[in-house]
Amino acid sequence: MQERNLSHIFKALGDETRLKIVEMLSCGELCACDILTSFQITQPTLSYHMKILTECSLVRAKKEGSWMKYQNNQDVVDEVMQYWGKIQQAQEDCICKEIGK
Repeated sequence: MQERNLSHIFKALGDETRLKIVEMLSCGELCACDILTSFQITQPTLSYHMKILTECSLVRAKKEGSWMKYQNNQDVVDEVMQYWGKIQQAQEDCICKEIGK
């Protein structure tokens, strides 16, 4: 995954509401109506947050009748976790190797 894409994901997660939504979706698919009951926000505000999460591909959306259902995109979640693990360890090509040259 390119760092540019990762920066969009981390930016999306920089909002407390969106972070909580991703945490809620870790339990499985949820209807927007169920997500909405956990927050003191309006439906348009929830739609705004969900748009950000889906545009960075962290969350998948599908329409079922008149309802929207959301779930975490596990492939992207796994890539983010792999990246996070990688940057927590010194690598041969680590940017820190360039410091002091």
